[in-house]
Amino acid sequence: MASSEAYGTFTPAVPEWLNKGDNAWQLTAATLVGLQSMPGLVILYASIVKKKWAVNSAFMALYAFAAVLICWVLVCYRLAFGDELLPFWGTAGLALDHNYLLRRASIPESTHMYKNGTTIETPMNQPSFPRATLVYFQFTFAAITTVLVAGSVLGRMNIRAWMAFVPLWLIFCYTVGAYSLWGGGFLYHWGVIDYSGGYVIHLASGISGFTAAYWVGPRIKSDRERFPPNNILLTIAGAGLLWMGWTGFNGGAPLAANIDASIAVLNTNISAATSLLVWTSLDVIYFGKPSVIGAVQGMITGLACITPGAGVVESWAAIVMGILSGSIPWYSMMILHKKSTLLQKVDDTLAVFYTHAVAGLLGGLLTGLLAEPTLCSLILPVKGTRGAFYGGDGGSLFGKQLVAALFIVAWNFTTTTIICLFIRIFIPLRMPDEQLLIGDDAVHGEEAYALWGDGEKYDPARHDSADIEQTEPPGFVSGITINL
Repeated sequence: MASSEAYGTFTPAVPEWLNKGDNAWQLTAATLVGLQSMPGLVILYASIVKKKWAVNSAFMALYAFAAVLICWVLVCYRLAFGDELLPFWGTAGLALDHNYLLRRASIPESTHMYKNGTTIETPMNQPSFPRATLVYFQFTFAAITTVLVAGSVLGRMNIRAWMAFVPLWLIFCYTVGAYSLWGGGFLYHWGVIDYSGGYVIHLASGISGFTAAYWVGPRIKSDRERFPPNNILLTIAGAGLLWMGWTGFNGGAPLAANIDASIAVLNTNISAATSLLVWTSLDVIYFGKPSVIGAVQGMITGLACITPGAGVVESWAAIVMGILSGSIPWYSMMILHKKSTLLQKVDDTLAVFYTHAVAGLLGGLLTGLLAEPTLCSLILPVKGTRGAFYGGDGGSLFGKQLVAALFIVAWNFTTTTIICLFIRIFIPLRMPDEQLLIGDDAVHGEEAYALWGDGEKYDPARHDSADIEQTEPPGFVSGITINL
């Protein structure tokens, strides 16, 4: 088929409204975001925890990814992006019928009116691709948010409780934030900026994870005191998938392959790199040596911080946001945490509160200061939006960003608490102690590695010959296998 025919002929499979470039990019972006969870966070979680929890941690992420997709198409997509039920929630419904999925995508409540209530300021958001593409793209965001929550409760949450928690949290927590800020809810029309999920994803997952960690309870004492990563090289691999996948995360937010997507991708990488370097520098200054795990945490805080403003801030501002996201979360985790009884009481396994909630909140507030008027006009429904640093009525945007953050914090804290208290009526939230002592083998009957120990360096004073004898298979003597 000639090129002109391929792109110039409209058929039932290529309707007039379809932009093939936008559709191809959106499906690519969705795949990149999906890879952040599966296998990105599956690998990262499995490798960054103590060896005895590698399988369980990976499975929690794997289960969440699958469960979220089914819940998403059965009820949650339309709760987040459907017709209005309440100012903060859409109307539930299926997203499974081809008559619904093959129509042009739209966000029905996104039509923004002027204050007089009769004149349209910004028409309905109708991307030039089918609704099936939008359903899948938004699913990958819902999935990674739920997987992030898991990071706070690794190493002790009852797997059956987690299986119940995922659909309940998705329905009653995630969809509310998504509708309010993205689906045409009250914060969307008020003019709050959350470009790609600083509040909907990072602040929500950090607060919900921290809350769930409180109700589930801490890991056993030996795990809290000593929890070495079992494979740092795989941790870097998982983190790399997370970083590169963020191209789709923020680059897909405009729902088009346009110029705003380009600047969002550039800003995302600038902030991540800057934050990683700042975090590493602080580790060297304060602890005397760089930490690979610290570098990964710095990368994540830089990505989370830029997310709410990736397409609406200048690239120099991305450097500023990277500097602050590499230092303020570092201080909160390394210094403030050790001084706070409350923060130490809650066992947030992977410090999701610091790397996502603190960084996401920081990014949202900085967006209220640094949002550039011309960039805002490219993407936002409320025209004339600008950050406080650009004068005019920009100060009001910072106030809106603060109020929106408070709403997300309050909703996620309250709802996650209710969900945990409800689940524990039927299922214990925490594993029994006998499972906590053993780990994966007790919970799943499987282990990550056919290796001895928990990944620690061999110490003759601690690991004597009796320990070795207990872990060697029958017939193994001094490196020689005897056929029995």
